Amino acid sequence: MAAKLRVAVLGATGYSGLELTRLLLRHPQLEKPVLLRRSADSANGNGNVNLADIFPALSGNGRYPLEPLSWPSLKQKGVELLFLATPHEVSRALVPEAVAQGIRVVDLSGAWRLKQDQHRAIYGFKDADAVTAAELTQKAVYGLPELNSDQIPDATLVANPGCYATTVILALAPLLKSELVDREKGIIADSKSGVSGAGKEPSSRTHFVSVADNLSAYAVFTHRHLGEIAEQLQLSTNEVTFTPHLLPIPRGILSTIYVHLKQPMQAAKIEARYRDFYKGKRFVRVFANPKLPEIQFSLNTNYCDLGFCLAPDGQRLVIISCEDNLIKGAAGQAVQNMNLMYGWSEEEGLL
Repeated sequence: MAAKLRVAVLGATGYSGLELTRLLLRHPQLEKPVLLRRSADSANGNGNVNLADIFPALSGNGRYPLEPLSWPSLKQKGVELLFLATPHEVSRALVPEAVAQGIRVVDLSGAWRLKQDQHRAIYGFKDADAVTAAELTQKAVYGLPELNSDQIPDATLVANPGCYATTVILALAPLLKSELVDREKGIIADSKSGVSGAGKEPSSRTHFVSVADNLSAYAVFTHRHLGEIAEQLQLSTNEVTFTPHLLPIPRGILSTIYVHLKQPMQAAKIEARYRDFYKGKRFVRVFANPKLPEIQFSLNTNYCDLGFCLAPDGQRLVIISCEDNLIKGAAGQAVQNMNLMYGWSEEEGLL
């Protein structure tokens, strides 16, 4: 019987990190993951941190110790793959160290997603070793399995996509790659996310009194996922208007995308294009026209659901794309990438 893979997670105390830990604990090809923390500090002052004390939902199934990050310790434990569910600047600093240790990485932050300087500038990274960082930036594989399954298996560093970006890219890729979209008329992506998409660290925007019974737009024209969407779809940022909104719900994303087609088409032809493009792609569900996805359909799953409506003129098209931002938009997609990296079925541990 083949030995099971040993992985580690840094950032298990965040929303995405917790979801990732839950998925890894039940994955049939893995040993129990090593859970890491960046510091010896703890709430009880003695350095002993148990994830179940932070998230009592895990209690009753043993201990989940959070160990201080140590490269020699990871090597001694036989860790081959490290998941980073950390802030962007932390991942940017740690990945070169991990790769130098011979450890593969799936990074859930935005630290390594962007190749183009003008898009990456929004993060303001100050790399200690600019040459190494530039090399890793070029080597990093954008971890959207439905588009890059041929590159992910051999990758040392996989940059897990952003949650908003996943919904928009998967919605538009079949049309843009077939050159069906009239790009001169512009593309509008109107996306709405549950509050967990903002991360665990509280802010005035994510307080209950700000979110409840409310709907608000933010980061208009300046959101970090705009460059990601543009790069992956080979668009300029002037061709896409992306507006994110905050929904008063815990989780889930619904993106409504508006495009003009170059010439009139029939709905059946558009649906066939989507089905052909995603044939064999287990985690994209194309809804039969005119049925449209809803957030509740994809919650707690690794699916991205796609549906559309075509105007009577046959040229104005509205696409609806839904996912769970913590699973397909983060942790589930990270597991999907791991499965490809180690030659397992993409659905292993996700159904």
